[in-house]
Parts: sequence; structure tokens; C-alpha cells
Amino acid sequence: MSNPTLAYFVHESAYIDQPCSIGAGTKIWHFSHVMKNASIGAQCNLGQNVNVAGDVIIGNNVKIQNNVSVYKGTVIEDDAFLGPSCVLTNVANPRSQVNRHQLYEATRIRRGATIGANATIVCGVIVGRYAFIGAGAVVTRDVADYALVTGNPARQSGWMSRHGAKLGKPDAQGVMVCPESGFRYWQEPTGRMACLDLDEDDPLPENLKTGSKRYRDLRK
Repeated sequence: MSNPTLAYFVHESAYIDQPCSIGAGTKIWHFSHVMKNASIGAQCNLGQNVNVAGDVIIGNNVKIQNNVSVYKGTVIEDDAFLGPSCVLTNVANPRSQVNRHQLYEATRIRRGATIGANATIVCGVIVGRYAFIGAGAVVTRDVADYALVTGNPARQSGWMSRHGAKLGKPDAQGVMVCPESGFRYWQEPTGRMACLDLDEDDPLPENLKTGSKRYRDLRK
């Protein structure tokens, strides 16, 4: 949509129902559909064939790859990444003959989380901050901050740094170091994982906003 009055970009094949809210710098690509009363933040990127249902809330700098439907009841916080063809739901026991429109279950994907390609997020769960859902995983329960979960049903198989690097074994003080950024992570007595060098709400420093190592190389 080459409309100079818009602060965001919409491809000519996409549909945007009004009223809705779309932030500056957001891009909505081929054959996508944003339904009325949806809210999408600034600097987001919605790939090809993405559907955003009414009343969905999407934060800033969210990346949604091709072939993803975001259903009513979903909240996606800032900086989240949804991989190609991942699946979200909003009814745990759907039946075509039974109307459960008033019983949609909320799903929240918290800040910085990654949902891998073809993963399924069963409704009613919270995916924690900077959690990492492996490709093809089926998430049926809440995921902790920074947790790496894989498999069907998904189980935790480690911890991931904010940069998306798997954290190694803790040292004598219980500290784990991201092999890409050098940031230190520590599991609090409550079980919560936290970064010692940067608050979760703070943006990354400019010198760390560009990846420098492939994931395979980080695992060596």
C-alpha cells in the first residue's frame, strides 16, 4: 500500500480491517490479514500469509514469519520472534458443534521469547521472557524465563541466553556465561534465571545487536 499518509507499510495484497492500531515502521507483507480491534506495535514485521485476529495485542519489534495465525486471546510482548508455520490456539477442546467463543483461553508470549518453526503452543500457557521453543516442539505448560524446551510434549533441555546461545554448565559460583555476548547468567534461589549484566527491560547495546557467530559454532 503506497499511501504516504501511513506510518507503516502494507503490501497491496494484504487486508487491514478497521478500526485497528498499527505502529510506525511496521511492515505487513503478502496475503496477510489484520482483523479489526487488533493492536500491533512499532517496527514489527509480519511475513507472508499471517493472520492477526481481533483483540490480539502485539508489542514492538515483534517478528512473525510466514504462515502464522495469531488467534484472539493472544498477547505477544516486545521483541518476540515467531518462526515459520508455528501454531497458536485459543480453545483446548474445540468442537465444530459447540460454540466456545466466550471461553477463549489466553496465551502470553513474553518479551524476547522465540517460537521455533512448526512449534505448537497449546492455549492457556505463558512462554517466559527470552525462552526458546525448539522447532517442532509442542508446548502444553508454562515455560520459564530463558528456558530451552524441545520435543513433544516439550520439556526443558537447558537454558538459552538473551542472544539465543545455549548456556553451559555453571561455574563454582553458579554463574553461566553466554558464549557470544559474554553476559553472565545466574539462577536465583527461587529458580528464576536472570542476567547479571543487563536488565531484561533494557535494550541491547549497539555493539551486540548484530550476531557474530552461528549457532552450530557456539555449540562446539
